Amino acid sequence: MTDKRERPPVPEALPAPVIDAHTHLDACGAVDAAGVAALLDRAEAAGVSHVVTVADDLKAAQWAAEASTWDPRVYAAVAVHPTRTSSFGDVEKAELERLAAFDRVVAIGETGLDYYWDYSPPAAQHEAFRWHIDLSKRVGKPLMIHDRDAHEDILKVLSSEGAPSTVVFHCFSGDADFARRCVDAGYVLSFAGPVTFRNARALREAAQLVPQDQLLVETDAPFLTPHPFRGRPNEPYCVNYTVRDLATLRGEDLSELCAAVTRNAQRVFGLDY
Repeated sequence: MTDKRERPPVPEALPAPVIDAHTHLDACGAVDAAGVAALLDRAEAAGVSHVVTVADDLKAAQWAAEASTWDPRVYAAVAVHPTRTSSFGDVEKAELERLAAFDRVVAIGETGLDYYWDYSPPAAQHEAFRWHIDLSKRVGKPLMIHDRDAHEDILKVLSSEGAPSTVVFHCFSGDADFARRCVDAGYVLSFAGPVTFRNARALREAAQLVPQDQLLVETDAPFLTPHPFRGRPNEPYCVNYTVRDLATLRGEDLSELCAAVTRNAQRVFGLDY
């Protein structure tokens, strides 16, 4: 019997390198430069050349910004997660503004709305979301959206505030209709492990219609490990499994899809390699 605590095997390297557009290296167990390097070495062996490590609270934002300076394969995104916005105030805003100016901080995120968990009142989430949208526009860096059970309100807020020039729906979770609306608005859709789940029919239908130049891949590690390793610990190297599954699902050549999602990540995040 497989131990659910055991990492999936590191797969054969992809035919062209890809970028994990959203991961949490700290939650994967990295605490220092050596830990980050170990995670990225495993990723690189699988053909995952770079990652964007993402914050969910102020301490994680500080860590992510610092970690991005430890290894050239790492970039960062900073924000306070919607479920942590009940006490979002001036201290958090000032520190996020400081961190957002760092060169290797390439996005504002993850921010948005989460109606699944009852950790932060909707009013507080909306206020923080609007502030992050404004920060994204002021610093000229893409907005990375967390959307859980909040599709319509996310679009309403983006419309009322005026969306930044680049918006990324992290771990896209909508159906084909919602995907079309996001694509038509010019948003970028990033797919994580759930798109590989065989019972996620609506999500898999959505993934098939996204234009190749509006598509990213991610892990959201250590969560959402792709099929057939669902429930086991996730790491950036596992985006390999997701991009392989996406290529089959979309009927695309794997090498071409790898090259496309890498070009997209470089364009979206302004990556300097």
